[in-house]
Amino acid sequence: RLVQGDVGSGKTIVAVQAMVLACGSGYQAALMAPTEILAEQHYRTMKRLLEPLGLSVVLVSGGGRAAARKVVREQVASGTAQVVIGTHAVIQQGVTFAKLGLVVVDEQHRFGVLQRKTLIEKGYKPDVLVLTATPIPRTLAMTVYGDLDVSVIDQMPPGRKPVRTFLLSDSQKGRAYQILRDELRSGRQAYVVYPLVEESEKTDLQAAMQGAEQLQAIELAEFRVGLLHGRMKSEEKEQVMASYKKGEIQVLVATTVVEVGVDVPNATVMMIEHAERFGLAQLHQLRGRVGRSAHQSYCLLMASGGVLFRSKKPKEAGEPPSAARERLDALVRSTDGFVIAEEDLRIRGPGEFFGFRQWGMPEFRAANLVRDAELLQQARQEAFALLKQDPQLKAPVHRVLRETMLRRWETKLDLGSIS
Repeated sequence: RLVQGDVGSGKTIVAVQAMVLACGSGYQAALMAPTEILAEQHYRTMKRLLEPLGLSVVLVSGGGRAAARKVVREQVASGTAQVVIGTHAVIQQGVTFAKLGLVVVDEQHRFGVLQRKTLIEKGYKPDVLVLTATPIPRTLAMTVYGDLDVSVIDQMPPGRKPVRTFLLSDSQKGRAYQILRDELRSGRQAYVVYPLVEESEKTDLQAAMQGAEQLQAIELAEFRVGLLHGRMKSEEKEQVMASYKKGEIQVLVATTVVEVGVDVPNATVMMIEHAERFGLAQLHQLRGRVGRSAHQSYCLLMASGGVLFRSKKPKEAGEPPSAARERLDALVRSTDGFVIAEEDLRIRGPGEFFGFRQWGMPEFRAANLVRDAELLQQARQEAFALLKQDPQLKAPVHRVLRETMLRRWETKLDLGSIS
């Protein structure tokens, strides 16, 4: 089952309930998260919620002491560890499960199909719960996840206010810093995010480091500024996040390592530098780090003048300013992830929406996923009806269809069962 829900809508609690059911039936449950920060956060949350119920929760990680890793693996193999949390370390060869009955994959678009297949094969046909806060347009959900049951959480917990989003140019930085200072002085916290397109891009990382120094020295000198990025050691990241959660750090300057899963309800400002360099789904994820309490929250999208005024092509974005501007305008107009996903699909077109072949995006010669949504729905219903009537496609009338399908897809049919 695929569970789609906006950031902060409660997907983790759905996963926890499923894990309780699985463990109550004598099975183990595993949760795979895309980053160490998110895995550690899930571990702390699950431990707090599940250990009072008598369930043992362990974290499988690639780092730490070899002796400690060995103990955890033995607990998983013997079944004494009932809930296992980790990154891709969970699917390493040395990790075996006693009785894996439930697999939860968080933000699954970040994992390859074969990675998910490896985890599923560690159990005997375990149930699979897929969580995503990256909303998928209805038309794409029908094609990419045609074999999955899809559930949508379309409401937020009570008391949440929509995040107010502003698109600002470099010349309006003074206004942005004023909003930041006002919120910090009233006891709230803030994020300032810099783009880091690839881990190897030293210039981007340098920008985040220099940004943190500059904010601490000038604009936000009266507050404590912290820095978080992907190249820091796990212990350092944990230390910074712990200080931020306790409120000892008021401003967290970060790269997109904070994109998913970081939950600090007291944070009410998300300032994104070079917003034109981020994708729409990524910007929506980042905005979801704030607005997690009853306090009014703000998202400040800082973009270069070339994007805002369409006077020139932005150097960083590598695309016409109009496309970047459309993306940013869509975010200002709506806080609904599903509206944003449809807008993203319209701007980029279906071929570019996911960008990874692992998604199994259909290659249509004539159809268009946006324009032909109704036709796609009819085709899907016909396909399911046909399989119900003739599951093996053995009837003479279906011979050509069977041969065509096997010719095109035979080597990939196994992957069709991977959620």
